[in-house]
Amino acid sequence: MLHHLSIDLETYSSVPIAKAGAYKYVQSPDFEILLFAYSVDGEPVQIVDLAQGEILPDWLYRSITDPAFIKHAYNAAFEWYCLSKFCGLLLPVEQWRDTMLHGLYCGYTAGLDATGKALGLPAEKQKLSMGKALIRYFCVPCNPTQANGGRTRNLPKHDPDKWELFKTYCRGDVTTEMEIERRLSNFPVPDAVEKQWQTDLIINARGVAVDMSMVQGALHIGDSTREQLMAEATELTGLENPNSIQQLMGWLEPRVDDMVTDLRKETVATMLENGTAKDEAARVLEIRQELGKTSTKKYDAIEAAVCSDGRVRGLLQFYGANRTGRWAGRLVQVQNLPRTYIGQLPLAREAVRNKEADKLRLLYGSIPDTLSQLIRTSFVASPGNKLVDADFSAIEARVISWLAGEQWRLEVFRTHGKIYEASASQMFGVPIEKIKKGNPEYALRQKGKVAELALGYQGSSGALVAMGALKMGIPESDLPDIVSRWRESNRRIVDLWYSLESAAVSVIESGSPAGVRNLILMREIDPANGLDYLTITLPSKRKLYYAHPSLTTNEWNKPSILYYGSNQTTKQWSQLETYGGKLVENVVQAIARDCLAVAIEHLEAAGFPVVFHVHDEVVIDIPEDKANLDEVVRLMTPPIPWAPDLPLNADGWIGDFFKKD
Repeated sequence: MLHHLSIDLETYSSVPIAKAGAYKYVQSPDFEILLFAYSVDGEPVQIVDLAQGEILPDWLYRSITDPAFIKHAYNAAFEWYCLSKFCGLLLPVEQWRDTMLHGLYCGYTAGLDATGKALGLPAEKQKLSMGKALIRYFCVPCNPTQANGGRTRNLPKHDPDKWELFKTYCRGDVTTEMEIERRLSNFPVPDAVEKQWQTDLIINARGVAVDMSMVQGALHIGDSTREQLMAEATELTGLENPNSIQQLMGWLEPRVDDMVTDLRKETVATMLENGTAKDEAARVLEIRQELGKTSTKKYDAIEAAVCSDGRVRGLLQFYGANRTGRWAGRLVQVQNLPRTYIGQLPLAREAVRNKEADKLRLLYGSIPDTLSQLIRTSFVASPGNKLVDADFSAIEARVISWLAGEQWRLEVFRTHGKIYEASASQMFGVPIEKIKKGNPEYALRQKGKVAELALGYQGSSGALVAMGALKMGIPESDLPDIVSRWRESNRRIVDLWYSLESAAVSVIESGSPAGVRNLILMREIDPANGLDYLTITLPSKRKLYYAHPSLTTNEWNKPSILYYGSNQTTKQWSQLETYGGKLVENVVQAIARDCLAVAIEHLEAAGFPVVFHVHDEVVIDIPEDKANLDEVVRLMTPPIPWAPDLPLNADGWIGDFFKKD
């Protein structure tokens, strides 16, 4: 018989968890578990006060590794790793379930307190508001003062009343976690997604090796370069702080031709391009540009998070992208690392490792820009290993073509794959053979490219501008024509926008299910718990959830879709609006995510250990004699059972360090 063991731990470590991440935090020599709160099968919560000498009952200690006990926790990756350290081995991941994942799967936020409030939990089942203060008091080092006798840590004996309150708080977390699980029990996480989460635990705990000598060299060069630039700016301007926007704008005002309205990156670039700033003013603006690139935050993040064995762990947040279920970056944010454009990367890396700033400047010009590009090369293969990197080719373009049934596009992806040229050919009625370098028709490829990147999710001229159409040299007057030509060439995709929006409106209004292509839309309600969702079932059978859906009327007097979710700007739980193109974007990115998840499972099962992944790209760290790119591509691109006719392709490289070709 299976039992359900709900757990919450309170812990201490001198390592700052927010900067260093949970893995380095737990690996700290002074890490300890203070409190172990638990409930078996929903019984009243019990607590073991390990900090004051209590020990776990034998049955409870055995249950940590006993498959008859399914362990539940909120952000269970933390409890799993803490108890792995406690037991001296990595615990079996298949015995664990994450209530935070359950909340994220159903469209809620990551925080326990925020999710409890969004679900309408009564106050006594929400987290105690003073919890953060108690954590600061007992779980992190304190500053030594005369009043506290010079101690660097608060123990239970230093404030017994607070300690009793802390135990109540810990019990309350278990109560909240169980109540969230109970309320969401009618909307289960699919087994396949649970398995992906378990694989993610293993990947995050595995970590990726980093070249710390290069990281330290980059930090040294970055600091010295910044000091030199600041000194030059101070000498040129005579300002106390030339990095102050207010001071610098006042100094620039009489020295430039136009009025200085702000000093944003784009404004500074425009002033330099237009020649409105001369001599010293131009140089000061150039310095400001350089200073904008001198941020070593990602190198700082690597240094803060690297464990004693030279690996960074916990780079990925499973289901971090709330609407689609995609992974999100954590700590170093590998999802948005700068690209590598410079040549001779080994030479540049060696110069950084040796702290040779002058050599970098001589070879590459801008030191800040070079350091920025080299950040991703800090991630390296383990000794004796190679990195194998492979990514899906044009995955979103392939998925939207397949989902919409846009046959000419599918034929492109099943043959030559040149979607930018093919799109330009369709849009402008030019044979694709003519759209090649050396021909005047090749200029059309740029329009095909920007249209492909900007218009698939109901974007218009503004989306083309945001994607850089004007910077590509495309006149603004051409943009409406590009939009209309792309839409005319992709009628099935356009139909998909409106069909999906119409189906969502119909489902919200009537409560009756509706199907659009390979998708099923439903209104799913649990009146007893006050839950109401618009769901979209994907081909993988995973669902996207839109909580408390409703309709309003937009400015064109047509129905508009509302739901509750996490606002990407404010991070608050609030009412959001969506439309057909946005729903298509959610669905396409979600299907692309599911393709990646399938690929990761194939790779792991075949003995290709993934160390991290980015959107549609996997990075594998494997002994050199097993580094086989062809086999990795083969494992990533077989027909997917739930989408056998989706044409997938992948490509990549083998090397010693991470890069972006």
